[in-house]
Amino acid sequence: MIRIRDASKGDGPRLVELHGIVHGLHAQQRPDVFVAEPEQMRLEAFFDDAIDDASAHVLVAELSSGRSLAGYAMARVMEREGSPQVQRYSAVMLQQLAVDPTASRGGVGTALLEAVREIGREAGCRRLITNVWCFNTPARSFYEASGLVPMTQQLEQKL
Repeated sequence: MIRIRDASKGDGPRLVELHGIVHGLHAQQRPDVFVAEPEQMRLEAFFDDAIDDASAHVLVAELSSGRSLAGYAMARVMEREGSPQVQRYSAVMLQQLAVDPTASRGGVGTALLEAVREIGREAGCRRLITNVWCFNTPARSFYEASGLVPMTQQLEQKL
C-alpha cells in the first residue's frame, strides 16, 4: 500500500537523494543547463524552504513495506491573469516528481500525481500542468499514459 503525506523537515536528506535520481539524468543529458553535482546542503535548504512555503505542496510517498520514502512530488497552485488574448485561469503546476527506481512501476508515481490533481481540484483549478524534457522518454511516457497531453513546445537554438 502507498501512503501519500505532506513532507516534513526530517525528510530533507531523502528528498535530496530522490531528487538526485532525476537530476543525474538531466545533468547527463544537458550539462550545459544542469549542474553536475549540486551542493547537498543547498539542496536540503531548498527542500526545507519549500516545506515551509505555504504556496508549495511537497508530498512524499511511503510504502507499507516500511522502506524509506519511495518518491516525492512538488507542486504549486498558480493563478494566471487574463489578457486581451488569453483567458484567466488557475492551474496546479507539478514542478518535480521523482520515484526511487526500486519502486518504479509500483504505482508510486501515479499515487503522487493523483494527490497533486486533488490539490488542484480542492483549489478550484481546472488543469494540471507540468514540463518534461524531450530526452526524458520514461517521464514523457508516464505522463502521457496518465492522461496528460502536449500543450506547447519550447524550441531552442544554441548560439
